[in-house]
Amino acid sequence: MTEQSRRFGTLALWAAHRETAAEKDVALPIHHSVSFAYDDVDEWFDVAVGKRPGHIYSRNTNPTVRPLELTMRALDGAEECISFSTGMAAISNTLFALLGPGDRAVAIKDTYGGTNKIFLEFLPRNNVDVALCDTLDFEAIEAEIRKGCKVLYLETPTNPTLKVVDIARLARVAHEHRGIVIVDNTFATPVNQRPLELGADLVVYSATKYLNGHSDAMGGILSGAKDLVDRVFHYREINGAALHAHSAYMILRGLKTLELRIKRHNENAQQVAEYLREHDKVESVFYPGLPEHANHDIACRQMDGFGGMLSFALRGDFDQVKLLLPRLRYSHNAASLGSVSTLVGPPRVTSHVELSMEERRAMGIPESLVRYSVGIENVEDLLADLASGLAGI
Repeated sequence: MTEQSRRFGTLALWAAHRETAAEKDVALPIHHSVSFAYDDVDEWFDVAVGKRPGHIYSRNTNPTVRPLELTMRALDGAEECISFSTGMAAISNTLFALLGPGDRAVAIKDTYGGTNKIFLEFLPRNNVDVALCDTLDFEAIEAEIRKGCKVLYLETPTNPTLKVVDIARLARVAHEHRGIVIVDNTFATPVNQRPLELGADLVVYSATKYLNGHSDAMGGILSGAKDLVDRVFHYREINGAALHAHSAYMILRGLKTLELRIKRHNENAQQVAEYLREHDKVESVFYPGLPEHANHDIACRQMDGFGGMLSFALRGDFDQVKLLLPRLRYSHNAASLGSVSTLVGPPRVTSHVELSMEERRAMGIPESLVRYSVGIENVEDLLADLASGLAGI
């Protein structure tokens, strides 16, 4: 564990505060202003071209948004960080800023459904060659990298089947072939996993999820090497997918309790996973903290905790899912994840609703799969709730 990770709780509270609190504010104010005025035109110009700090227009930078970026820069151990209006804005802006006609991207098949659509549909329209690889076949991924790789895109643990990818191993091969390594760290958060320390060049998040943690603000984050982040920033300021100041405030407030919340998520999810794997109505459980999980050893090596996300397949078909979900009392049947309260739903209507049944099947997602985002409730209540729900199907 690095010095940075040991100080995580302190950094989340103080990393950006002294640099940005202009009026000795204990709580950061929300700057709703679209633009910022200057009496001196020379000063205005210097700020506009980056010769001195300041803000011109909130589509580019904002005094409430910047502290969030500085905090995430510290938590990720990055050179630079920028934010976006949503997690998918962070992912799409990054990929389109770094990839152009004739480039080649290597990615895994198991990614969030929206991300998968970018690789299957939108990048090929721009004449980007895409190789989607079996997520757990590291030798096959390395072989595709050696054929040419401008960008290697990884997600670990994956959504929704919680596969774990060896970041350090694949990053080494990608760098040998001058590839840029991007890792979606949404499920793990920097509390449980820090991809930049493992060799990644960039790390992306849907800040809507655990970073915010309360299902009340949307956003995206990109951290990493400054030259790469600056390239994406230039794309974003023209593309316009800027984070609103109020959302930045909400996400930054969420970060203050992230370490505490993640510890509870980790503990609860481990107990829920262990309970479900013994239940006779559950076919299989997907959670990196279980010893039988594929690549559990890699998870132990590269993660400090296994996270609050798990999924489980019921014995039977989708009809069993439709019977179970209404019977659960302590969970919201809703899209999204990473909230303080438990959220549950099948990929068919949440993470992979954009994909057809055949596309989900090709990704190894059974129709009877339930994605279960374990909240911070008392775990005894969650276990009793699952027991009652499963008994009724």
